[in-house]
Amino acid sequence: MEATKTTVLCFCSVLFFLTDVSCELVHVRSLVHFGTEGRPLLLSVEARFPLEEAEIQGTWSHTKLNGARTTLVSFNKESEIMNMMYLKHLRFRHPNASLLIVKLNKDDEGYYHLSLNIEFYNQTGLIIKEERTIYVTVDEPVSTPVIEKKPSYAVIEDKANVTWTCSVEKGTRVVFQWLRDNTALTPSKRYHFIQDNSTLLISPVRKEDKGIYRCAASNPVSQIRKSRGVELNVYYGPYNLEVNSGQGLRTGEVFTINPGELVYFECQADSNPPNSYVWISKSRNATQIITEGPRLEVLSYKLAQTEEYMCRAFNNVTKKQDEAQFTLVVASLGTGGWRAEFGRKEQSVGCFWESFKINT
Repeated sequence: MEATKTTVLCFCSVLFFLTDVSCELVHVRSLVHFGTEGRPLLLSVEARFPLEEAEIQGTWSHTKLNGARTTLVSFNKESEIMNMMYLKHLRFRHPNASLLIVKLNKDDEGYYHLSLNIEFYNQTGLIIKEERTIYVTVDEPVSTPVIEKKPSYAVIEDKANVTWTCSVEKGTRVVFQWLRDNTALTPSKRYHFIQDNSTLLISPVRKEDKGIYRCAASNPVSQIRKSRGVELNVYYGPYNLEVNSGQGLRTGEVFTINPGELVYFECQADSNPPNSYVWISKSRNATQIITEGPRLEVLSYKLAQTEEYMCRAFNNVTKKQDEAQFTLVVASLGTGGWRAEFGRKEQSVGCFWESFKINT
């Protein structure tokens, strides 16, 4: 079994050397490592051949992002020679040539290059070269983000802009994200993300922008952390003004009520802050304010057969208003009206039919 294994490995090595067919003798679990500042990091190497059947020589080197390259350690199966500048900072791991960085700092960022020469004892003179490059980043974990809004007070829609800023006390390579009512926000004509998304400008503010805002921060070594929620209060309206009543019969903007009936009308509109309402009676000769507030009470016996009314909603902050007009008609809607009359006609037709049958 061992002889077969060795033969296969030798064949694989020769095939790799002669044809460049991928037959991996050295495996690195990850070619990118996201390291945390102040913590250890192991650059793990796995030999996929029997180490006792080969001689190895190799080096680990480090290339910084500015291009400066340093040899860290040279080694063979029996020993290693560590760069004196890194004796306390690095640990070489036999037998697989793994490298441990004891305590990461920002200077450790960059590319770590492993170069290996492998010579199998039964293939003397055949040197197989294996190389791997690992990219290492070093980041400080992100602290809880802090959110700020300017201006800090409520704003009027279409008349103001709002600037949100998000900051962290600690953290590198921070990625910021903005949420309103726990829904992620994306760029639009009014939503502008600047300074690597740490600032959100809403210009201009609209009604739909109201809600609870949070910013989220993360980086390669930190899970997403969210700020406290801050409310954006927007003054708007009035919108969608309507007059309604639970009594009588409504057809479009015409309400029909029974004579002598007491009827209530409700005037409603979407607005922040709530609107002030006035009810106005309209006639050919005059327009008169009859009451204030969202509710109108009408005694039909005091009315003419037809009256014109209007509800006016006014927002004291936005200085906007809206109006809804309607006509009130006093006419019989009860059983004594159309339904009773229909019954009498039906009864007359029945009597006529019976009389016709007797006479014939």
